[in-house]
Amino acid sequence: MSDDLGALKIHVTGVVQGVGFRPFVYGLATRHGLSGWVCNTSAGVDIEVEGASRALERFVADLTAHPPPLARIEQVSVTDIPLNGYTTFSIRHSQAQEGAFQPISPDICICADCLRELFDPADRRYRYPFINCTNCGPRFTIIRDIPYDRPQTTMAPFKMCPACQAEYDDPLNRRFHAQPNACPDCGPHVELWVQGKRRSSREQAIQEARAALAEGGVVAVKGLGGFHLACDATRDAVVARLRERKGRVDKPFALMAFDLETVSRFCHVGPHERQLLTSRERPIVLLRRRADAPISALVAPGIHELGFMLPYTPLHYLLLEPGAGFPPALVMTSGNYSEEPIATDNAEALERLSALADAFLLHDRDIHARCDDSVVRLFRGVELPLRRSRGYAPYPVHLPFEARQVLAVGGELKNTFCLTKGRYAFLSQHIGDMENFETLRSFERMVAQLSRTFRVEPEAVAHDMHPAYLSTQYARRTTEPERLVPVQHHHAHIAACMAENGLEGDQRVLGVAFDGTGYGTDGAIWGGEFLVAGYAAFRRAAHLAYVPLPGGDAAIRKPYRTALAHLWAAGVAWDDDLAPVRAASAVERGVIARQVSRGLNAVPTSSMGRLFDAVASIAGLRQTVTYEAQAAIELQMSVQEGEDGVYPWSIEATDDGLQVQAGPLIRAVVDDVRAGVPVEVIAARFHNSVAALVARLCRRLCDESGLGQVALSGGVWQNATLLSKTLDRLQAEGLDVLTHRLVPPNDGGISLGQAVVAHFKIGRVALERETCV
Repeated sequence: MSDDLGALKIHVTGVVQGVGFRPFVYGLATRHGLSGWVCNTSAGVDIEVEGASRALERFVADLTAHPPPLARIEQVSVTDIPLNGYTTFSIRHSQAQEGAFQPISPDICICADCLRELFDPADRRYRYPFINCTNCGPRFTIIRDIPYDRPQTTMAPFKMCPACQAEYDDPLNRRFHAQPNACPDCGPHVELWVQGKRRSSREQAIQEARAALAEGGVVAVKGLGGFHLACDATRDAVVARLRERKGRVDKPFALMAFDLETVSRFCHVGPHERQLLTSRERPIVLLRRRADAPISALVAPGIHELGFMLPYTPLHYLLLEPGAGFPPALVMTSGNYSEEPIATDNAEALERLSALADAFLLHDRDIHARCDDSVVRLFRGVELPLRRSRGYAPYPVHLPFEARQVLAVGGELKNTFCLTKGRYAFLSQHIGDMENFETLRSFERMVAQLSRTFRVEPEAVAHDMHPAYLSTQYARRTTEPERLVPVQHHHAHIAACMAENGLEGDQRVLGVAFDGTGYGTDGAIWGGEFLVAGYAAFRRAAHLAYVPLPGGDAAIRKPYRTALAHLWAAGVAWDDDLAPVRAASAVERGVIARQVSRGLNAVPTSSMGRLFDAVASIAGLRQTVTYEAQAAIELQMSVQEGEDGVYPWSIEATDDGLQVQAGPLIRAVVDDVRAGVPVEVIAARFHNSVAALVARLCRRLCDESGLGQVALSGGVWQNATLLSKTLDRLQAEGLDVLTHRLVPPNDGGISLGQAVVAHFKIGRVALERETCV
């Protein structure tokens, strides 16, 4: 470019609203001596800018090189236009555009500037629990619609005072157009309620809540996306009381501590864990517990990991501020009875949680979108999501192809749904287990909200093949039959892994889908699958041989029933020296024997998750469970490092592909149990055996099919021990391995797979129709 004058029209897409992008553009234009305007629209940010050509060139370069901290620029289109003769640079009012949409920012933790002001006695927002700016604070949970402007949020009822309005109107202030902007004079406030009555407000309410926690009480705390139940995590009696009230027998509780130094007293925290804990998403991070950690053993019974998060709202920081007699760590678990959705509304919480909490720390800013905390673990320096929600949702997964508008309704457990449009796949936040009416209603409300927000009008609705799932029933109830696309559960798992790893539409992989339950094309319960898969179709190349599941869900809750079935299939007598035999009464054993021998109320299963349960039971580790995958988790926790023994399998070629018989492995486990081999050694040998099987079969099947990539998906691959052992063996075989980094390997990720499978199935049907014509 020369020094001549020029003018540009610029359109920017991505997360560029509610993140300080317009003031950033304003400041950039001012520094470069340019005139024009910037404006939010439903489709992104539009800019017209004019001035010296060299200044324009630098402006465009700086636009993408140094964006605001929370902005995620995806595309910048630049077009030369005629000069308009602007003399200043201005920020114009937002414009709604029919049918246009854009990504919106997740909720983000308090930034360093706001945190400093929060504890600065000279600042006018000193100790104000709703301090925020364009670089932090609530986003997704308060947005009603786009463009993201204050009238479209739950902050609309709060009229800004003159001081806040001046900040909001100043393009050079970091609170310029910060939609939740407020202060103690004009914004939301907290109140403490006890026994259905308001006791105190503002700072006094926070101090009384802290006193209640220090005295061993349970306090319901209203946060960004719902309520938490908080209590002292160091006292057995307090944690036991919360478990009894909440109806949560063994499932681990999440924890919160004031800072990294405190977390490091309880857990081993490496540099990557530090980075995750302090990230702006502030997820719950699974960490290895220190042997001398003064955390109640009842927080995570039978598990040597603790799930910690740092405060992410100013209210959390005020509540957890260190002080004499105050607990160094709090249980911070979801505000609900087990299996119910998290409470979000004040009146709802006071009613639903009255038997759970001794006090309620409420506030008067409404929560529009329910959103639980996210859960992640670190695997070889990379984030492995286990629950993708606050801080991440609804930021999209970017697809390597242009997708049709599809709604995928997910599965039954750990439900999420997915909306696709263009190159975006918008995964919802964690909805929960679709086992009751309340969760279904929450699901329906969020489908309506995100469909409206992202302007998606689905031409197809994808669902799991299981007819009893509430998500499947929802799809069938609300959608014309010709627009329904059933997707096999494990195909969806593998397709999700393919999509997040950027595979193109014509690529295929060997997918290893291991989980607890998935409805198969033959009506059996699958879960130990080797699939030659593309997006549009798959072939079942190998699987664990079927074993009857006596009593269906009863066997899932009582692993000894699954163990008895595996012993029966392996030809091992039910002698009472074996733990699963002793766990069942003589009458129950008689019923189970008839079920497995005659196939009565005993659906066949190829599930790897159930095999984990069976081995945990035979090893004497766990006979009944109180939460999903408890037996498998405790088996993993028992693995002895350094043990390299391997149990045998047998592989048979059948008309249904290769079948893996677990009988030899079961018999070997029984031999070890009877020989007095420690549980830790048995657990290690079993994990080694599964990893060896995967490597052996993948090498064979890849050679036969000409594939070189293996995709690992399904809830079993949350097991970091198994994942590590398997990855080593697959890479030693020279195979390229795809794992999850963006969406969970469990059922929280299958809606993504359902959506992309539906896209390609629709395309294939359309092509076939055109060919016929």
